[in-house]
Amino acid sequence: MRSRGLVVPRERGESVRQRLAAEGWLRTDLRIRSDARSLTLPIQDGAPVPAEWGVVLDTEFDLRPPDGPADYRELLRGSAEDRARAPRSFDVVGDIVLVRIPREAESQAPEIGAALLAFVPGARIVGADRGVHGLERRRRIERLAGGGGWATVHRENGLAIDVDVERAYFSPRLAVEHARVAEEIRAGDRVYDLCCGVGPFSLHFARDGRAREVVAVDLNPAAIDLLERSQRRERFSVRITTHVASIEAFLPDRTPFERAVLNLPHEGIKYASSVAGVVAPHGRLYYYEIVPRTEFERRGDVIARTIGPRGEWTVLGYRVVHPYSPDSDLVAFTLERAGG
Repeated sequence: MRSRGLVVPRERGESVRQRLAAEGWLRTDLRIRSDARSLTLPIQDGAPVPAEWGVVLDTEFDLRPPDGPADYRELLRGSAEDRARAPRSFDVVGDIVLVRIPREAESQAPEIGAALLAFVPGARIVGADRGVHGLERRRRIERLAGGGGWATVHRENGLAIDVDVERAYFSPRLAVEHARVAEEIRAGDRVYDLCCGVGPFSLHFARDGRAREVVAVDLNPAAIDLLERSQRRERFSVRITTHVASIEAFLPDRTPFERAVLNLPHEGIKYASSVAGVVAPHGRLYYYEIVPRTEFERRGDVIARTIGPRGEWTVLGYRVVHPYSPDSDLVAFTLERAGG
């Protein structure tokens, strides 16, 4: 049967599959195709899959025998209107499922939790995600179903990452970004990973082995502890140097590096000019921000003017990482500094 298919490298296949399933974009009636280097994932017609996730092609797929519901909401009781109020998407972190419950579906929260626990393969616990709070970016979670704590090992792009979703920042929605930025690192580059959370960017850089030096910084000591656990397990040839520090305390008098990542979407602009100061000539800054959809085209130029004099920074491009609200998205900007 012919369908739209998303072609991705094998090492990114599981991360992208989980993301497609969580967004409701994966066709579960068709079998995934595979070869030695790639997977082709069947996707729904009209699914707004970001271009950087992979290549979309019309492909012939084999039918998959039905083995359960295609959408967890089919497991909910009540009317079609009740099921429609339940959130469509959710996140899977290791054996943990996180879901944001809209206000109109709060009365269904326990049933949503039970349905997700039954629907997601390997799920151990389901939590209502009440958002990230405070300087240390800790997530407030309410248990809906299942048992155990909020620590897990999440597998992403061939890496095993120690995560505690309650104690330290991590988003599985950035799996494609982690791999994309890592692919741009050149042999001998030095990289700052600022507000690193549990360190998925740094772990990708160290695993790929081209960077000469990787420095990861976060204010939350729990995040740095989790990063160091992952590093001890993986034993990369490139060692990640870690610092528990705020951006303001860390940046003064730092040697400029060829690359810097600033993933602080809600308030990163306050620090962007300081971070730009530790990017070497011809170096790049990977900057993440929540942006209203009406401002995509001009926001990059505003950021470039904010972080340096006119002409010093060029916006190489921007990518929508994922929707954030009905009228805004998380956007990744790549900026390059002019030569000295």
